[in-house]
Amino acid sequence: MWIILAVFAVLVVAVAIYDVTQKKHAILRNFPIIGHFRYMLEAVGPELRQYIVTNNDEERPFSRDQRRWIYSSAKKENNYFGFGTDNDLEQSPNYLIVKHAAFPLPELHAGEPGYDPGYRVPCAKVLGGKRNRKKAFRANSVINTSAMSYGSLSGAAVEAMNRGATIAGCMQNTGEGGVSPHHRHGGDLVWQIGTGYFGCRDEQGRFSMERFLETVASAPIRAIEIKLSQGAKPGLGGVLPGAKVTAEIAKIRGIPIGQTCISPAAHTAFSSADELLDFAEKLAEASGLPVGIKSAVGQEKFWHELAKLMTRGDRGVDFITIDGGEGGTGAAPLVFSDHVALPFKIGMSRIYRIFAEAGIAEDVVFIGSGKLGFPHASLLAFALGCDMVNVAREAMLSIGCIQAQECHTGHCPTGVATQNRWLVRGLDPTDKSARLANYVTALRKELLQLARACGVPHPALVTLDELDILDDRLHARPASAVFEYQPGWGRPSAADMEAIRAIMAGKPAPALPSGEGLVIAPA
Repeated sequence: MWIILAVFAVLVVAVAIYDVTQKKHAILRNFPIIGHFRYMLEAVGPELRQYIVTNNDEERPFSRDQRRWIYSSAKKENNYFGFGTDNDLEQSPNYLIVKHAAFPLPELHAGEPGYDPGYRVPCAKVLGGKRNRKKAFRANSVINTSAMSYGSLSGAAVEAMNRGATIAGCMQNTGEGGVSPHHRHGGDLVWQIGTGYFGCRDEQGRFSMERFLETVASAPIRAIEIKLSQGAKPGLGGVLPGAKVTAEIAKIRGIPIGQTCISPAAHTAFSSADELLDFAEKLAEASGLPVGIKSAVGQEKFWHELAKLMTRGDRGVDFITIDGGEGGTGAAPLVFSDHVALPFKIGMSRIYRIFAEAGIAEDVVFIGSGKLGFPHASLLAFALGCDMVNVAREAMLSIGCIQAQECHTGHCPTGVATQNRWLVRGLDPTDKSARLANYVTALRKELLQLARACGVPHPALVTLDELDILDDRLHARPASAVFEYQPGWGRPSAADMEAIRAIMAGKPAPALPSGEGLVIAPA
């Protein structure tokens, strides 16, 4: 008996040592021994839920099927599903159907001319091209990571995403917390500037052009995004308790160590659409970079004013990121997450309509955000007029997030959304960076497959006419009718469509104002 117990104890210790030293699974590294029970329960999860708890489509905000697809894609495992759909198509309201073409474009396979194992899908529009910014460029990837700040995420998570962005050839949005050392591992950045002006503020918390230019010169920043609001908590500022303002955070954000930092609800550098455009042009002129805005959609007066001012042609933003009310956040009041800001599909269609009716929709790069990290959701975003899609929580899932929903407590068990050193040590940036890259590549691959099934080589060429929306009364309506889009809406200009068709065919792209170009070379 004692021999059996001794052998068992040795095995337990051996497993514990292995769990703590391995770097592949954050759960096992942070919770040795007991972490294995999660994987055991996960293995029989479908059977347990089928008879006891929930089905694969009931969990929120991301269902089991959705998480399984992300996890499998990130690990380069089989991300196919067998036996057919378990969704009740005819009884599901607002259910998206992609109408494939009778003669789809053939899918390219390894060894065939033009096959690209990275499934690169460049943007159909040039960021900053319309306004001839000095550093205008065509983004290499239509899928990029959304705004997630260091502080909200751990340094290891930010580093993993930056390294993964380098591998996948996409861009990483810094979030409003500033450009940290964890953002400086080779990935191209979109620097988000919020109301706290972190990384570009003076001692009084006001915008500083001197600090702005210092930060731009210090990192591979490709574009500037002025944050007006985000979907999960629009109209609110933020508070970073003094206890969390470490020396590193203080240096990154340009704030005093140990002092509570308050981000106001609104900007102090401007207070109207007119002043916003002046501010954007000032940043663009000083840096040469494309400058855009990010906002959730609420009252429409601002958007009408912005479009009207931009029709004059002397000022304008280069891109607009529309965030849906269903977007994520580290922490927010429940009422703001549930009831403030329009969901993405409604918000995007309303803003696009305003700019289309003003005749300038083709001049702006639209970026969608808010639970769009799945092929069908991304395709709908493109059909609504988006030129790129940003992913946040889906990117977090790809590097190990298990949807524990402990972001606001600092107790994230996988080390993604916490500053707890013990929990963060479980997340290995090198291993997780490959998973982020795999997920982005898989999303681009299936997005391309959908576009080619519709008969076009790029998702930006898919229109709402190729999509139907089902309701729960056996009715199917063309998406163009549901969103009341006019013919031609949602597509880039004729010149941009010609350019992207050439790029996807492996031909040289037209020269950019900055002298840059982009060629998709056959593998």
